[in-house]
Formats: sequence, structure tokens, C-alpha cells
Amino acid sequence: MAHKHHSKRGSKAYSPRKRASKSTPAINAWPEIEGEVRLQGFAGYKAGMTHAFVVDKNNKSTTSGQEVQVPVTVVEVPPMKVAGVRFYERTHYGMKTVTEIWSKNVDKELALRLPLPKKVNTKKAEKKVEQAEVEDVRVLAYTQPKLITGVPKKRPELMEIRVGGGSIDERIDFGKKLLGKEIKIRDFAIEGKTIDVASITKGKGFQGHVKRWGVKLLTHKNSKHRRMVGNLGPFSPRWVHPNVPQAGQMGYHQRTEYNKQILLIGEDGEEITPNGGFLKYGVLKSNYLVIQGSLPGPSKRLIRFRDPVRSKSAGKEPETPEITYISKESKQGA
Repeated sequence: MAHKHHSKRGSKAYSPRKRASKSTPAINAWPEIEGEVRLQGFAGYKAGMTHAFVVDKNNKSTTSGQEVQVPVTVVEVPPMKVAGVRFYERTHYGMKTVTEIWSKNVDKELALRLPLPKKVNTKKAEKKVEQAEVEDVRVLAYTQPKLITGVPKKRPELMEIRVGGGSIDERIDFGKKLLGKEIKIRDFAIEGKTIDVASITKGKGFQGHVKRWGVKLLTHKNSKHRRMVGNLGPFSPRWVHPNVPQAGQMGYHQRTEYNKQILLIGEDGEEITPNGGFLKYGVLKSNYLVIQGSLPGPSKRLIRFRDPVRSKSAGKEPETPEITYISKESKQGA
């Protein structure tokens, strides 16, 4: 609970609502998995939405076994490349980086994102790994926006993706084998799997009290204003509490949606592109994902995926969805 001497103690949920520091969402929590060693995340670019007819396989649903129309989001997921491997050890102050091993052959476009190391001393880094008690292994992967036409940029995004499953030695060997190689969406997920989605929401700029927080309009007899709060709180304590709804930045916040199901993974983007292309995106040229429901952010926004941390079907084999129809009608409003 908050106290007058510790006014910021306790959860304030999403307040203060300030702009995200960068357009690439950060993932701070990764679930532990069992089984074979594999990557626990991926990334892609949001293309747009359409609708599909899917056979409902929920036995508790009133429409079980019937075709139902569902909204779906299409995400273009071109192959990513692994630029390096980062190793962590556990200390009294949390996880700490031991060292990194960088690939000698990375794309020249990555230099637009950060200064690349001129000399790569792999033997020295491997010696540090052998001497340390490695707790976690993550690869440094970057996107390849040059392979698609919907996003007009060349500068890739660089991010950490955790290597999970198996023993720690198997993870270290797995990470080293991926250095400089391409990874595809099939290395992370299959149809029917549930995933968590992190993205930066659509920015709406500076907005007032009513639109930002949904507070009630003041009475028409109020003096001067209606679209504002009635007061900013009591006289004592003599400060404005952070839970008082006020005007400010709305949108462009990082949000995570849990347990989104993958309905389809395809390799030819043109087979899913609607007539006239996706609005404000165009024609898909690479691999793609079809995910049930909506995802945060506008078109062209980078979206990150990870294994679910709140999965209700942990340890169960995902059922392959039965899609009978996906709409390819024009989204241009004609």
C-alpha cells in the first residue's frame, strides 16, 4: 500500500502513461521449457487484418464442431539472422553478462543500427564461458527488412532471443552453431501453438481527460469546462496523486497480449494478400503468420513473439486448426 511518506510505493498499473523509449518491444521474462533445445522467440511486421472461417474445436463451446467466423491478423515474418550469442551467469544482483561471441559474417545493414566489433576474438570468449557458471544463453538476432516491400527501411532491429530446453551445455553448443545463420519462423512455432505477442501500440498524441481515461463528462451547469476532472484530490496530503486521471500522452505504449493462437504459417505471402494489397502495407513477399484476433500497433509495426508464460495447455501437443476459408477481398473500401 502507498503511504504519505512513500507515495510511489505499490502498483500504479500502466501509469504514468509515457511514450515507449523505442519501437522495438523489450521482453524481460522468458518461460522455462522442457524437451529439445530450440529458440523461444521470433519477430515480424504487422501487415493487416482480414477474416476467416475456422472449425470450432472447443468442446465446451455452443458452436463446437461448427464453422465460426473469426477476425485474424496477418504478420509478415521474413527470416532473421543471428549476429552473436550472449551468455549470462547468476549473481547476487541478478543475471549478469559473462561475454558475447559475435559472428564474422554479418550483413552490412547491421552497421546502420550499431557499431560492429572490428576484431572478433572467439577463443578468448569461449575460454570465459568455460570458466564461468553459465545460467542462460540468448542469441542476438536481427531482422531483414530489405527482404520485404511493406516496410520502407533497410536498418534492421536487433534483439535477444532466449535458447531454451535441454541442458545448459546443449544450449551453449546450439547457440554457437547458429552464429551467422538464418533462422525461420518454423524454428520457433507451428500451427495451433499459442504464443505471447509484444508490440508498441498506435500513437494518439496528447489527449484530454475524457478520451484518455474515459471519465464522465461534468454536468452542463459546470462553469467553463465539461471535459475535465471535477477536482485533483483532497487538500491533505498536499500533492496530486498519480491515480488522478489527467491529460497527457495516449498511445505508443508497450503492451503484451497473452495466449494468441497461430492458425496458419505460410511461405508465399502472395497467396494471403487481399486484392489490392493490405491497406498501408501492400503485397506480402515473404513468410507469413495468421494469428487469431487483433494485435497491438498499426501496420508496419515490429511485433515480437515468445513462448507463453501463462499457458493453460502447457505440455500438450497443439491441435492443428481447421481453416475452411480466408477472405482475400479488397480492404481498400471499394
